[in-house]
Amino acid sequence: MLHGVSTSLPAAIAQAAHPLTGAMGDYTPLLELVGDANYVLIGEATHGTHEFYAERARITQRLILEHGFNAVAVEGDWPDAYRVNRFVRDRGDDADPIQALQGFQRFPSWMWRNTDVVDFVSWLRSYNDGLEPDDKVGFYGLDLYSLFTSMDEVLRYLEQVDPVAAAAAKDRYSCFDHYQDDSESYAYAAGAGTSASCESAVIAQLQELQRHALAYMQRDSANAHDAYFYAEQNARLVINAEAYYRTMFRGRVSSWNLRDRHMADTLDALIGHVGARTGTQAKIVVWEHNSHIGDARATEVGQLGESNVGQLVRERYGDQARLIGFSTYHGTVTAASEWGGRAERKQVKPALPGSYEELFHQAGVDRFLLDLRTGSALREELMASRLQRAIGVLYLPHSERRSHYFHAQLARQFDAMIHFDRTSAVMPLEQVSKANGREVPETFPEGV
Repeated sequence: MLHGVSTSLPAAIAQAAHPLTGAMGDYTPLLELVGDANYVLIGEATHGTHEFYAERARITQRLILEHGFNAVAVEGDWPDAYRVNRFVRDRGDDADPIQALQGFQRFPSWMWRNTDVVDFVSWLRSYNDGLEPDDKVGFYGLDLYSLFTSMDEVLRYLEQVDPVAAAAAKDRYSCFDHYQDDSESYAYAAGAGTSASCESAVIAQLQELQRHALAYMQRDSANAHDAYFYAEQNARLVINAEAYYRTMFRGRVSSWNLRDRHMADTLDALIGHVGARTGTQAKIVVWEHNSHIGDARATEVGQLGESNVGQLVRERYGDQARLIGFSTYHGTVTAASEWGGRAERKQVKPALPGSYEELFHQAGVDRFLLDLRTGSALREELMASRLQRAIGVLYLPHSERRSHYFHAQLARQFDAMIHFDRTSAVMPLEQVSKANGREVPETFPEGV
């Protein structure tokens, strides 16, 4: 026995594993597993690993080229990602991918301002160059941390289409003025009940925007529908971000669930919008941390009442969804040691005994893809609850077990797993991320 694991289990994993060699056909078995599914959610075990970003991009390129996927949605803020969307669809003012990614300034900027994302955004722009405007593949953000930026974007839109409505919206959003763009101050004040919340004002603003939707979308503009959709999603984000900050000090479960439900609802909105724009079925690739896209019902945090994007997408779309995770045994990672800290290249400790990562290491295959959907004795073995590592934007090796591990049933959590035994740190475009008062730390585990 190896740490309570049958000595035959690593051998069975090695036999079932599809080695990844860097060849063109590496992910052909994965595309066969995707089949006719329209929504492919691809994870990452850290927010700072080169292999996870690079291989996720390789998979996504094949899904776009061979399966007709027409949008990419990421764990990033809606306004920042939409700037990239304008660039890749040739509707923005940015000259190159690095400039298009400049919106991602909030800590941890290296999640999206890194060389691997630059390469993918460059590829996507080139791919779109040969397509009709409505057929171009978009790039969108699902997250809700852009409370103040999204308010600014709603006002900017209304100033262009309806100055009278813009003045009324500015009055509604003035509820936030004395917090000086500091979401943490608002979270403390509204959450503690020391100040009235802005809930009714932000809800009223979305309702008013929607009341004029038809008129705004009928404006004489080539991208009137896209512009309205962008503004509406910003107004909806303001509602959910306000609720998130108001509840975040009341406990992890409620704030986590609100955030992931927002991301799942944003994906739903994208499905409708992309389908209407292209006149075809929306087929979307999602890039998020494993903790968001692996089905929460298969984890110990799910048993505590948490749900996540992967669970919600499975519940809503069933077999139309595929959930794909990544893992690593050791190597290096780009992460900070404290919230708002400098991006560091840190050594990742070998995985703990009893973890899935250690089990994959024992299989002796450096890089492999493992199909978890096929019914087999191996799949039943991988139904056992074992430790799984999750490194977010912070890596705290001195508290490895408490900070970065939870129990999960892998074969229920994902449809496929991709393992790289040794991984390397992603290369940030800058070494320092801006940590200002506008945003507060993300959620467990350590900022995912």
